[in-house]
Amino acid sequence: MIWLYHIIAFSLGFFMDRLFGDPYFLPHPIRLIGSMIGALEKRWNTEDERKARIRGVWLVLVCLLLTLLVSGFILAASYLVNDILGIIVEAVMTYQILSIKCLKDESMKVYDRLAADDLAGARQAVSMIVGRDVDALDETGVAKAAIETVAENTSDGGIAPMIYTALGGPVLGFLYKTVNTMDSMVGYKNEKYLHFGQCAAKLDDIVNYIPSRISAYSMIIACAFAGRDFDTRRAARIYKRDRRNHASPNSAQTESVCAGALGIQLAGDASYFGQVVHKPYIGDATRPVEYEDIKRANRLLYISTFMQWLIWVVILFYSMLGFLWLVFTFSEPL
Repeated sequence: MIWLYHIIAFSLGFFMDRLFGDPYFLPHPIRLIGSMIGALEKRWNTEDERKARIRGVWLVLVCLLLTLLVSGFILAASYLVNDILGIIVEAVMTYQILSIKCLKDESMKVYDRLAADDLAGARQAVSMIVGRDVDALDETGVAKAAIETVAENTSDGGIAPMIYTALGGPVLGFLYKTVNTMDSMVGYKNEKYLHFGQCAAKLDDIVNYIPSRISAYSMIIACAFAGRDFDTRRAARIYKRDRRNHASPNSAQTESVCAGALGIQLAGDASYFGQVVHKPYIGDATRPVEYEDIKRANRLLYISTFMQWLIWVVILFYSMLGFLWLVFTFSEPL
């Protein structure tokens, strides 16, 4: 029955995220994980390159172990008390792992400020969801930053954690989110984090390698259901051409699909911590980027993540039936 409970909790968690997002007044385990990472970084990071690399490995090991122990204990204890309590706790944990509605809500704050012709407000809003410097961005630059974030996090905040949670429950889901959070906090290739964050960044590349590609194909298929503003063939063509146009092996996977689907050009040079980072462009400038593209990117986010929820429910259900068939077949007396 635990298999069926997992399917129910996985689905409840997915739709709870769709409905409620991330209420800021409630404590969130990802923020606690972030606080733990920040505290360890301040204590362990050093200018000594060799020590920094070793301590960066310890950061990854300690954070993953604590996440495993705490999330595993909470989930196991809940099911030991009561099956219904276990389903509720697993659903809430799944809900906390996903950040689909939060991503949409935060990016739509940028949209609202741009629609109100408030560039300063739009810069402030986009600074909450991107790591680049935003002070010099014009309206197009702000819109592009928001679109790129939605496109990239369709995998990192939506489909990738769904895949890991479907396969290994909330424990594996939280382990993925811990890796993702470490990369977002210490995975920068700058003087401060180049050596200390090396392990976290490499591990993030590994755990996102397959999910980012699954996400890209999901987004290409989603274009067929998203409306006339989306071009499925162009999305597939630009994906094939530009999916490697990024220092990360994963980031351009979903960004290239989004750029191709909308007929816009993303990426290019950007400033981080006062230093300009030269990046290749992704997509063709068939038309100028506009703030309405933020809405369109969110449409792709919602359709592709819903498709993935449906796919994994089907996979889990038929896996359960196959397992039960094996059990009953081999348990029959000879």
